[in-house]
Amino acid sequence: MSTPNLVLASASPRRRELLARLGVEPAAIAPANIDETPLKGELPRDYAVRIAREKALAAASDNAHVLAGDTVVAAGRRILPKAEDEATARQCLKLLSGRRHRVLSSVAVLAPDGTMRERLNETVVRFKVLSAEEIPTYLASGEWEGKAGGYAIQGAAEGLIQWIQGSHSGVMGLPLYETRALLKASGFAIG
Repeated sequence: MSTPNLVLASASPRRRELLARLGVEPAAIAPANIDETPLKGELPRDYAVRIAREKALAAASDNAHVLAGDTVVAAGRRILPKAEDEATARQCLKLLSGRRHRVLSSVAVLAPDGTMRERLNETVVRFKVLSAEEIPTYLASGEWEGKAGGYAIQGAAEGLIQWIQGSHSGVMGLPLYETRALLKASGFAIG
């Protein structure tokens, strides 16, 4: 594992699992408590970048790098919510059925000297046309809970996706290519 001077501004177990794929174990977990309400007229790209930046700043540390991320599912200009209840997840899945959507995964790294570096990954995902049986079957799995757009690509939903163009890890919540590049550029020791 790499040097112990990284704060992860997220409580997401998926982000920790993805960081481990890079050989990185955060020294601390400091979930950022910020208002994640989109601004009036804010576009999905701008929203994802702003939220990742604000999370990094909220978890700032004088002696550590801070890594923050945000993942947004967008249908056109519409930002889909994190599904906190089954009705919201059902609504998202009905909207995504048979169409393409974008998953915008933003990463921000705040270095100990205050330098902020950011990257945005955009992945296009296409769901198959979901049948009347497939939506309730997926909802019964519970995988949708707390997930942007009401699905988790790393679970059963992957069998409902016709194709993706972009980063599988980005759809999961942390694009590894961009994360590795940002950490290296910030002076964090990574292989």
